[in-house]
Parts: sequence; C-alpha cells; structure tokens
Amino acid sequence: MVVPRLVIAAPSSGSGKTTVATGLMAALRARGLRVSPHKVGPDYIDPGYHALATGRPGRNLDPWLTGEDRVAPLLLHGARDADIAVVEGVMGLYDGAGSGDSASTAHVAS
Repeated sequence: MVVPRLVIAAPSSGSGKTTVATGLMAALRARGLRVSPHKVGPDYIDPGYHALATGRPGRNLDPWLTGEDRVAPLLLHGARDADIAVVEGVMGLYDGAGSGDSASTAHVAS
C-alpha cells in the first residue's frame, strides 16, 4: 500500500510544528481529503489536536517504544482508506532517544 505523506519538521521545539501540522490537516480535510494524522514520539496531547482537525484518531510513531520494525506497519494501519498522511515531527529534526538520531523525526522519515 502506498500512501502519499509528508512530514512537518523544524530545527527545535517551540518552532510551531503543532500549529502548522494541525492547520494543514484541517485545511486538507476542508478540501475533502481523508487525512491520517501521526506524531513522532510518545506524545499524547498533539495527537488529540490532530484527531479534532481530521476526524480520525491521532497515532504515535515511536521506534523507541514499539521498535523500528513497527513504525511502517503502524503508519499504514492508521492511513488505511486515507488520501494522505501528515506526520508531525518530535522536537528538532535530529533530536531522538539517547545519542545519535535514533527515534528522531529524521529517523522515522527515513
């Protein structure tokens, strides 16, 4: 299954990712698209905003909690019957769990 998707990322926290991602999700829904909302990392607030904007459950994509091999299946499951998936990143583009970019937005996007 191929799902058109895009990732909203920024250099750091506090850059407006949630505002941009949620606004984009709402705008795409207003145009008649079925939008699948996702959030990188273990966040429970932003997915709630995403759900309100799209009318679909907001889902987390977190390779640290679920394992890297579960990220793609979780995205595909959430995006079933969707026209597009929008993924909001976590913190900065390369901020992840521990050293390196593990569990970062860049890691999940790749």
